[in-house]
Amino acid sequence: MIIGIDATCWANGRGYGRFARELMRAMTRLAPDDQFVCFGDRRSFEAYPDPAPNVRLVAVAVDESPTVAASANSHRSLTDLLRLTRAVSREKLDAFFSPSVYTFFPLPPGLPAVVTIHDTIPERFPALTLPTRRARFFWSLKVRLALMQARMVLTVSEYSAKSIAQVLHVPHHRIRVSVEAPAAAYRPVSPDEARAAARRAGLPDEAPWFIYVGGFNPHKRVDLILRAHAALVEAGKSPPHLLLVGSRNGDVFHKEAEQLDGIVRDAGTGQLVHWTGFVADEELRPLLAGATALLLPSEAEGFGLPAVEAAACGTPVIATVESPLPDLLTGGGIFVKPGDLAGLQDAMRRLLEDPVLRATMGRRALEKAAALSWDRGAEGALAAIRESVR
Repeated sequence: MIIGIDATCWANGRGYGRFARELMRAMTRLAPDDQFVCFGDRRSFEAYPDPAPNVRLVAVAVDESPTVAASANSHRSLTDLLRLTRAVSREKLDAFFSPSVYTFFPLPPGLPAVVTIHDTIPERFPALTLPTRRARFFWSLKVRLALMQARMVLTVSEYSAKSIAQVLHVPHHRIRVSVEAPAAAYRPVSPDEARAAARRAGLPDEAPWFIYVGGFNPHKRVDLILRAHAALVEAGKSPPHLLLVGSRNGDVFHKEAEQLDGIVRDAGTGQLVHWTGFVADEELRPLLAGATALLLPSEAEGFGLPAVEAAACGTPVIATVESPLPDLLTGGGIFVKPGDLAGLQDAMRRLLEDPVLRATMGRRALEKAAALSWDRGAEGALAAIRESVR
């Protein structure tokens, strides 16, 4: 079988970019007799070095990299979209796989397609994820077109599958699940390695820390994290530090960033809150492994990969119940309702003050994360692609 692949999201560092790259590596390994023809721009291919022998890269010249153009406050030019469509039409493909609806582009009519929709967060919380009416219009248009062209819809959890059926009205028989997994870089480290990484991040020796990894859009509820942290600082004798890992460059929610800065300023916790920017996997691993817990109290998560990668390092999580994480990491953390400031603060306090509980949950988190694999996810994706051509 010759399978076309939308590679335009490979350049996204984490999130759906990670999903696309890891799934691609596993699929090409599990299906060595299939050919994978990948369509992307130069920036996309730079993020995926050393492709497998059964992978062929088709470079498409575009005016703006699709990863940038498909952001929450932008849209791609019609010319760039047509260039990608024409490139696909020139190849003799049996099926096409788009690993993310974020970078979906129109496909030639009649080509069997599988499109991945990671979650329905933009539809459920449009004001928290898409900052303008224009952005919401183009997002809705793109999703509708993707659903029209897709014979099968892939998603990353049963939680998301149910939401896609309810919110986007996709019949259950068209939805398949391909679970995510931790990247190989994430595993436990020694206390000395964790402490050395903490020093490089500007933390003093012996200081405990919590960590958040992700974007700073409003639905992530980083405001809640900052308020809960400030309350712990005010109440405790040994105040914990807080690492916020993720890039704020290009954030379209400028007022949200100002609000987060204002919370820190008003609480007087500036010396304890560390905005690290993007951190590479090898450096992030010890910061996760040494943390008291990873925090992910979002309004919702389709999967919650940062929590799973923290669990793979042996670190407990405090995460939203509106996600698959309570089932994926049962016993490996504390799960709170969205917007529950008191619940988040209490969970942080418990793990900070109870080392036995923290160690027990960390071990359980590690066990649960070890049960997840990209091969399992790739098997689900390949099965959906094959089913689409029947």
